[in-house]
Amino acid sequence: MTTTYTNLRDMDGQSIGIRCSSGVIEAIGAGITAPDAVDCEGRLVLPAFVEPHVHLDKTLWGEGWQPGQRAARLRDYIDNERRVLTANPTPPEERASRLLSEMLRYGTTAVRSHIDVAPDMGLSHVEAMLRLRESWRDKVDLQFVAFPQQGLLCRPGTTELIRQAIDMGVETVGGLDPAGIDGDPDGQLRFVFDLAVEKGAGVDIHLHDKGELGAWQIERIADYTEASGLAGKVMVSHAYCLGMIAPAKLERIGRRLADLRISLMTSAPADVAVPPVEQLTELGVTLCCGSDGIRDAWSPLGNGDMLERAFLTAYRFDWNTDADFRRALGCATDGAAKAIGLADYGLRAGARADFVMIEALNVGDALCRRPAGRRVVRRGAVVCG
Repeated sequence: MTTTYTNLRDMDGQSIGIRCSSGVIEAIGAGITAPDAVDCEGRLVLPAFVEPHVHLDKTLWGEGWQPGQRAARLRDYIDNERRVLTANPTPPEERASRLLSEMLRYGTTAVRSHIDVAPDMGLSHVEAMLRLRESWRDKVDLQFVAFPQQGLLCRPGTTELIRQAIDMGVETVGGLDPAGIDGDPDGQLRFVFDLAVEKGAGVDIHLHDKGELGAWQIERIADYTEASGLAGKVMVSHAYCLGMIAPAKLERIGRRLADLRISLMTSAPADVAVPPVEQLTELGVTLCCGSDGIRDAWSPLGNGDMLERAFLTAYRFDWNTDADFRRALGCATDGAAKAIGLADYGLRAGARADFVMIEALNVGDALCRRPAGRRVVRRGAVVCG
């Protein structure tokens, strides 16, 4: 089936059309038309958004109000989450499906989600998210990370569960604060990278440890990436430490991350240092922004709109120029797609025809206003709006 969309505005303000055939962009640019073309009324067209870091199995979307809890330690938040989720009777895939509906409505068609794996829950969340993936396969691309939220080595039995999760079809091996949670950084990293090599999987490590301890762990992650041959398949999520170290050290680490194609994800939180996106991008590091938790036991904040997440990234750094806004948008589009390995992504001939049309003048206008009523195209067909 061939569908042509005309009277669109690209990011440079030029009027363009997009011809889609068999789910792929066949042609894009000025002068593209067809007798039965869809008039898009001058809307700004952007590549569909990519969510590179969310916890779908934890969301409480559609449930009763659940305030967050202030705590002094990461472990306290983890323990509170277990209490809340254990008491909730709604299946994880039902809660996650509600949230995915919102995310698709906002223009997201590709998602990487972490899935909790632990002895007290076994593989129940993995099974639920695999069911979710099957039911959503025609609407959203779902990638998964087997995530040891309660610790990897410090919780006996977790390593074998992670291994089983990868065998079940989870694409990425997750880690969590090798020093701060497990207290055995080399032990955790050795397991994570050895398993990833054995299974042909990727690696995505939550790193909350701050300052010099966190920076040392990033360098060890780089060591393991290089030794394992996994360049281009590793992400470090959060990496607060990179916003806390001296400029010379940041540049040295940044250049190594770029050389090994290790990507970084930030949710751009307001209460802690974050990786300096502009400097690291200039060094060649792939940066992306993610929602992390969305209305869960950690916090009731979040709405699944990646355009808002890009705005929050710009807001966090006090960006205000057109170049700044494009950089922020890139964290939710091209940067995020590259970080999670989407090869057929973008507004170009030959890419999959996933894009979003927004009633906005340009990228800055879209980011600052975040208009509702978006028209979302998935594999060439309108699925929302």
